[in-house]
Amino acid sequence: MMKTIKLLALFVLIALLATGCASSLLNGEEDDTCETTKISDSAAPASATVPSYNDEAVTDAFVTEAAVEAPVLKNINFDFDQHVLTEAARIILDENARYLQVHSDANVVIAGYCDERGSDEYNLALGERRAVAAQNYLISMGISPQRISIISYGEENPIDPASNEDAWALNRRDEFTPQF
Repeated sequence: MMKTIKLLALFVLIALLATGCASSLLNGEEDDTCETTKISDSAAPASATVPSYNDEAVTDAFVTEAAVEAPVLKNINFDFDQHVLTEAARIILDENARYLQVHSDANVVIAGYCDERGSDEYNLALGERRAVAAQNYLISMGISPQRISIISYGEENPIDPASNEDAWALNRRDEFTPQF
């Protein structure tokens, strides 16, 4: 999953670099649209802040293709044998919903996971209930249902393969993968 995201990000970066500074011909004249200016180190602000998608100062006009390059959708975790969203999960889902509102061209795949305890069938069903819970929350935040797909992997693909409470807590999750 992470390898696919890295490959997608690499592809977008290469595409941006390949098209970003191209000269174009308009009416027989060369239009050099990409100029670079070197800013001396003394001219740079001491601590410049870079706005992210969840800063209120960011508007749709500010968002560029570079922002799409590294999507920031966070995973959520669940309590043992539960598919009810915790308060911490709702806060993360609010951030994910804002990202999807700003990036209206992005769809999302929500993958539900469980820890290793329980049968394969039970964990697949629980993973699906977890993904559906997140899907319903995003829909309630105004994200179109057509932009959201779900899948359950049950206990497959654990983040931490250890058999202890810390590992199990990490593995009880929903992962969000943007699709452009």
